[in-house]
Amino acid sequence: MLTLFFIDLGRRIITFMYFCGGLANLTAQTVYLTLKPPYKYGHIIEQSNKAGYESFPIVSVVALFIGFIFALQSAYFMQRLGSEMYIASLVALAIVRELGPVITALVVAGRVGASHTAELGSMQVTEQIDALETLAANPVKYLVVPRFVSLSLMLPILTLYADIIGILGGYLICVLKLGITSSMYMHITFTALFYKDLFTGLFKSLIFGMIIALVSCYEGFNVEGGAEGVGKATMRSVVVTFLMIIAADCIFTALFYFIFP
Repeated sequence: MLTLFFIDLGRRIITFMYFCGGLANLTAQTVYLTLKPPYKYGHIIEQSNKAGYESFPIVSVVALFIGFIFALQSAYFMQRLGSEMYIASLVALAIVRELGPVITALVVAGRVGASHTAELGSMQVTEQIDALETLAANPVKYLVVPRFVSLSLMLPILTLYADIIGILGGYLICVLKLGITSSMYMHITFTALFYKDLFTGLFKSLIFGMIIALVSCYEGFNVEGGAEGVGKATMRSVVVTFLMIIAADCIFTALFYFIFP
């Protein structure tokens, strides 16, 4: 049993190292080809429409309810202290710094990242990617770069939109239920927020967009085993993307607010 344990552990370590190396190689190729002309503007616009415009409805609903929930949870505690007016600052800071970027990234990863993996995985098992190479077309330039650019551009925009909708959710709870005046809520909100808070949230969302694009495309390129392999790769893509988003959020939060305050 001990031998089997170490064999399985070694296999997992090798698989992890192979994943890290492959992802690093794809990242280097993607960044290089992103800066190298010609630029596929049509493909970028098409992918931006799928990743951004079509994601607005679900992001709106999720961000609105996050604003509702956080305002209600804050009110439960702040009412004990007689400090209901500070709920506005708590909601604004929590959403702009953390909840907006992270929740939006997780929603987009589940919706768009899974779609990218399934699309590329289907192309891989039907040998369409091999056909592109036969036609002297670089699959990374043709398939990965438009998705990478579109997610890097659209996720900060979606995050900014989610911040506004989330703050609106907190506004509705505080004004309609807790009796805080509209002018006071807006004043406290804008007083609590600084440009650094907005910048850090948008910067993290940029990194999250890159992570979603690279991991989803990498998993799609490495599908094996037909339709079952596509399903496994899609599931693995979503799980790995979620973990990397949370880890990246932890790292950048520590950098921005504790190491370089």
